[in-house]
Formats: sequence, structure tokens, C-alpha cells
Amino acid sequence: MARACGQAGDDVAAPARAALDLLDAASVRERVAAVRPQAIYHLAAIAHVGDSWKEPERVLRDNLVMTLHLLEAVRAEAPEAIVVIVGSSEQYGPPDQLPVDEGAPLRPQNPYAVSKACTDLLAGQYADAHGLHVVRPRAFNHAGPGQLPSYAIASFARQVAAGLERGEDPVRVVSGNPDAGRDYTDVRDVARAYRLLAAAGEPGIYNVCSGRTTTAGELVRMLGEEAGVGIEHVVDQRLVRAHEVLEVRGSHERLTRTTGWEARTPLRQTLADTVRWWREQIRAGRG
Repeated sequence: MARACGQAGDDVAAPARAALDLLDAASVRERVAAVRPQAIYHLAAIAHVGDSWKEPERVLRDNLVMTLHLLEAVRAEAPEAIVVIVGSSEQYGPPDQLPVDEGAPLRPQNPYAVSKACTDLLAGQYADAHGLHVVRPRAFNHAGPGQLPSYAIASFARQVAAGLERGEDPVRVVSGNPDAGRDYTDVRDVARAYRLLAAAGEPGIYNVCSGRTTTAGELVRMLGEEAGVGIEHVVDQRLVRAHEVLEVRGSHERLTRTTGWEARTPLRQTLADTVRWWREQIRAGRG
């Protein structure tokens, strides 16, 4: 996000880039007072669904408290700032119909999703009660170079990259449920959507998504095709999530109508770029 803002010519102040403990309310208020930001992008969270089942109390507490501290600091020190509080498609849970639009009910099915629903509602309450300029994008799955391998595309791409570096053909790729379909958008397109929403300054809820569904099995196959290598796809039942929603696909009509945003990066390019990035990391001893 910081890179996208910098490349677009935004003034990303040095104090804003320094590390900050959002669980420390006083530090958050001091930083907001020092920077006096015009726009704030709040993406900090414990964000992995699988991990949230292991530490539900920490995920629920920390994600909500971090958001509370930020909103309180903005209310006190920068009430005119645009605040982009990033939510998740996980908040919707099992969809009643596809594609999912912003009017769909919230039925979160895991602790992480509950935590994001809570922060989303808290942001809405601060907008209503205190007049803050809050934008609430709900991001569907996104991927690209730099993402941790605890997420699907990053994990699959890393496995392919490691196999290529070892000279394997076919390459073995392990996944969870191959039939689970998600709506993937390139992270660079997602960051652009957040910035456009901040620039538009129109408060409200916006889905950030591609509007297309791709299954894990299809991702693995496409990765092999983009890498030019055979794939041995192995399903590990231990990686199949409890209460998994089998298909998620969103509508970005409101976002497009407000900002003109469209996803620009083809999924195959995201996959190829991610494999290339992982090969570079492995060669440098960081993968």
C-alpha cells in the first residue's frame, strides 16, 4: 500500500512509515497527532483464518482493539482525515446468492471473520456517532509477489518455485480442498482500489474483488502451465478447513461506479509473477 501511494505521488510521511504498536493507545494517538494525516489506510490485523481457530481470543481482542485505538486517535487528533478500514469477504460467510454484494447479511464462520465483522461495525459506528470520514472496503482474496506462504496462491507458487529450482518435473504441490473456489484479485489492483476510494472520499462499504471464481485445483493447474512444468497435485485432508465455504464471488459494481476501478491484472500474470518472485527469494536464501 505504501509503495502504491508513493508511486502515485502521495506524500507518505516518514513518521507514518515507522513501526507502531497499535495495541498501545497512547502511542497511536501521539503518532496521529504528529503526522496529521489526510488519509489513513488501516490494514493491520492478525489475518490468517487457520491461525484464528488456534488463538481465537487473541485474534478477536487484538483486531478489534487495534481498530478502536486508531479510530479514537483520529477522532481526537485528525477528525477530517479519510480513514480506510479494510474488511474481508470472510465477514459474509456462506452466501445466499452469488455474486455477493454489500447488502448481503454478515454470517462470519470463523474467529478471524468475526473479528473483521466487529471492526467493520465499529468503524461504521464511529462514522455515525462522531462524523468521521470512514470508508469500509471488504476485500475478497488477493495475491501477488511478497505474500506469505500461509495463503493459498503464495503457498502453491512457492512449492512450484522450489520444485523448479530443484529441477523437478513433475513438481509436487500439496493443497487443501481442491474444489474450494475463491474470488482472487492481484494485490496491486487491490492497493489501487483502496487509494481510489480514499481519493473519492465517499464513505460507505465497498467490495474489492474480481467477480470471478477460481478453485484451488484450477490454481494449481494454471501454475503448472505458466511455469511450463508437470504437476503432481496432492490433497492433504489436514489442510481442509472446518466450516469451509465452497464458493465465494463478489460484485464490485459499487466500487466501479464510485471510482471507475476495474481489475487490470490477469490471474495468470499474478501466478507467473508470484512464482518468479519466489524463485528469486529461494535463490537469495530467503525462501
